[in-house]
Amino acid sequence: MAGRRVKVPLWSVAVVLAGIVVAVGWLLLDAAGELAERVGPILLFLVAITVVAEMCAAAGLFDAAASWAVRLARGSRLRLWGLVVLLACVCTIVLSLDTTAVLVTPVVLTLARRTGSRPLPFALTVLALANTASLLLPVSNLTNLLAAHRFARLEPGTSYTATMWLPALVVIAVTVLYLFVAHHRDLRGTFDAAAPATERDPVLLPLAALVTVALGVCFAVGLPVALVALAGAVLLLAVTLARRRDLVAPVGELVPWRTVLVVASLFVAVEAWQVHGLGDLLARFAGTGNRTGDLLQVAGAGAVAANAVNNLPAYLALEPAAAGDPARLAALLVGVNAGPLITPWASVATVLWWVQCSRHWMGFREVGWWPLVRQGLVLAPLAVVTGALAVAAVA
Repeated sequence: MAGRRVKVPLWSVAVVLAGIVVAVGWLLLDAAGELAERVGPILLFLVAITVVAEMCAAAGLFDAAASWAVRLARGSRLRLWGLVVLLACVCTIVLSLDTTAVLVTPVVLTLARRTGSRPLPFALTVLALANTASLLLPVSNLTNLLAAHRFARLEPGTSYTATMWLPALVVIAVTVLYLFVAHHRDLRGTFDAAAPATERDPVLLPLAALVTVALGVCFAVGLPVALVALAGAVLLLAVTLARRRDLVAPVGELVPWRTVLVVASLFVAVEAWQVHGLGDLLARFAGTGNRTGDLLQVAGAGAVAANAVNNLPAYLALEPAAAGDPARLAALLVGVNAGPLITPWASVATVLWWVQCSRHWMGFREVGWWPLVRQGLVLAPLAVVTGALAVAAVA
């Protein structure tokens, strides 16, 4: 009798490979310690903001937002889509692109079913904005958190938000315009759908809304993002347990430890590659200088690298070629944030989006990846080029 095939989890493979990299000396312990000091707060933020998002879902915040959108749309499918755009942008900017992929995707698919709308345009809107709307605040994307301290080390007066606000708004505007042009036929017409009455906790729902707003304010004014997110997560989890409300998952599953292990292993691998000359190789493709053509080049290199591997290792690998100049660093962020729209593995958010679509929309398995790739082949170059030109305009 043939033996059963044993499936090895991706996270365990990643951890073993990272351990080998350190054990054989490809990355020295001192360098690994410096890397841990830098990325530790970022991984803590990823854990904490995921718990915040799950607690908000358990409190009914996102369902309430969906019902709110149905009421405000007043039967107009186009108006409903505009509200989806707003929800995806706000969630991405304040709570990160991964949160949008995990929590907004099922809400939007539910909205599409409830209103008799075609699900694909709404799902693709969430995917696109989860990536391209992730430039405005450091917390919007893990790559931004990696870059924020680089901005702080540059000349006085340089800050992340002051440098990125215009490119971020330009990229969002271009994305929304493209999405409307690409999907306007599916956004025509009206619908007749009453929002279902659901029981919501009278304490948890307003608390979740208040915590979400407070987190956004704290992030915007520059408070330590990991500690702020951790405080919000602890508060929401404690109140949820105190009120004896059901969690969306067991406590141990609320923490995305598998994702954390994979991301941490990616950091180790890329840092080892950097030590052995990968940065020098990629620097040739990223070019030098901060003229318009130079900024387009570094943004394009970031987008290509993100689609080839993933935007996190792509940023780390190209950072040395851009970290000395705020304009080049901003252009690199445009490339690695707005560019990973073509390949399924280009960002963690894309992978998480696919998982949610598979869980909540069985028909997507028959659609496949082609709609994503087709949209990305047009939108990614548009977003990257216009974002880089916006960087050049304020450089």
